[in-house]
Amino acid sequence: MLVRSQPDFAEILFAVNGSILPRIWRRLTVILIVAIIAVLAAQQHPGIFQRISAIPFTLIGIALSIFMSFRNDACYSRWWEGRKLWGELLIAARSFARKIADLPHEERRSMTYLLCGFTNGLAARLRRQDERATIARWVQDPIAEDDPNPTNYILHQLGRRSLALMDSGRIDAIRYSVLETELRALSVVQGGCERIATTPVPYAYSLLLHRTALVFCLTLPFALAGSLGWWALLPVLLVAYTFFGLDALGHQLEDPFRTEPNSLPVEALTRRAERDMLSLIEGEELPPEITPRNHVLM
Repeated sequence: MLVRSQPDFAEILFAVNGSILPRIWRRLTVILIVAIIAVLAAQQHPGIFQRISAIPFTLIGIALSIFMSFRNDACYSRWWEGRKLWGELLIAARSFARKIADLPHEERRSMTYLLCGFTNGLAARLRRQDERATIARWVQDPIAEDDPNPTNYILHQLGRRSLALMDSGRIDAIRYSVLETELRALSVVQGGCERIATTPVPYAYSLLLHRTALVFCLTLPFALAGSLGWWALLPVLLVAYTFFGLDALGHQLEDPFRTEPNSLPVEALTRRAERDMLSLIEGEELPPEITPRNHVLM
């Protein structure tokens, strides 16, 4: 996730880090070449584009803008829902850790490590990384190779240990019910995150937008070259930058758990959960906080 203050005038003009420009410069280059060809053709053959009116492009541009705003709103909703789910994860994990704070040190440490394993495992699962290796740094018990969901296995282990605490009389049934409520909240968070990560925006929906925006930007120079000459390059590139930029930004927000600059800072949120939970264990060394690199918080 980008972490930058409000840009000043110089950053608005020249900032590249944090901009969507690195993602779309190839398409902009193609549009620029087409626009130059259109202007040269209009100068060599005056009136060649006389019958191409700019009015249809105005109407199409308005419709395309509305269509694109709907898609980007849907993608941002997915991004914001992912952030809310990780906020709920932090709340549930902290609450669970507090409710086992009076257990013997080794028991509390073991269950806290399971919580850290769950948080790290979920982050790795959402980012298509090695889930088992990530969990293994926190959990000693081996996970079966045929287990399709190692992160959910951690919740299962926490549930079994909570039940064992009640059966042994170390906690009462009411407290066990409270712990189960927190585990259910963690399970709901995992299910919600997996739903977002495994359900992309329909391909046909995105393809329609990509094609329409590309055709619009490729044909716009021929409507403006005859009347504006070389000045046509400015509005053509501005429109292309806006449409392609919004399209690329929507694609980044569609799956908020990836490692794109505008994705959620899953790694930083995971580290925050680790620090909060480990701070409740006496003598436990806290890992350092994750800070932004080049204004990007991962």
